[in-house]
Amino acid sequence: MNKNTILGVFAKSPIKPLVNHIQIVVKCSQQLIPFFEACTAQDWDEAASIRRKLSKLEQDADAVKRQLRLELPGGLFMPVDRADLLALVSQQDKIANKAKDIAGRVLGRSLEVPPSLQAEFTAYLARCIEATEKAEEAINELDDLLETGFRGREVVLVENMISQLDAIEDDTDRLQVTLRKNLLAIEKDLNPVDVIFLYQIIDWVGDLADLAERVGARLEILLARK
Repeated sequence: MNKNTILGVFAKSPIKPLVNHIQIVVKCSQQLIPFFEACTAQDWDEAASIRRKLSKLEQDADAVKRQLRLELPGGLFMPVDRADLLALVSQQDKIANKAKDIAGRVLGRSLEVPPSLQAEFTAYLARCIEATEKAEEAINELDDLLETGFRGREVVLVENMISQLDAIEDDTDRLQVTLRKNLLAIEKDLNPVDVIFLYQIIDWVGDLADLAERVGARLEILLARK
């Protein structure tokens, strides 16, 4: 991202870089859907191509995060606490990092989800990514929150989004338990080392939803201070 563009965004609002950052982060996590589709099809060249796109998005998110840390003013006229914004961007950034880790580990081992688990793994992955999208939806409301002085119906709207995010994360926990149970039932028929990494990937995909929920929690803290 061009530095002048980033600085121009800061001149308009201290919130816009934060919103821009989570939009990039969510695009990064969304790449995991076509990535795993390519892995299922054993199209490792396509999987590698998608991982490169994912990695580029993760780098773009890092660039915005660094600029936010460098350029975010620390004066008395900030509409929200600087520390709260920095904590939010740090939490958001972990989502992109985790997505990159997942793709790297799967591609590095040419790891395949067993056919009998593919449908439920796909549903689980989609639900975890839905959590990141709900976090983005909530963060996108920050500008409107500023305009309303963190009062009124806009606050209720964001609080409802955070509750929905919590519900999605609870759902991913249930899906993860079932997926791990079904993997346990067939693990004796699989390569033992692959089984270890499959459990890890299941956990890491679940981390996407956990991290998204933490973004919501940081946003709740910000609301509580107003």
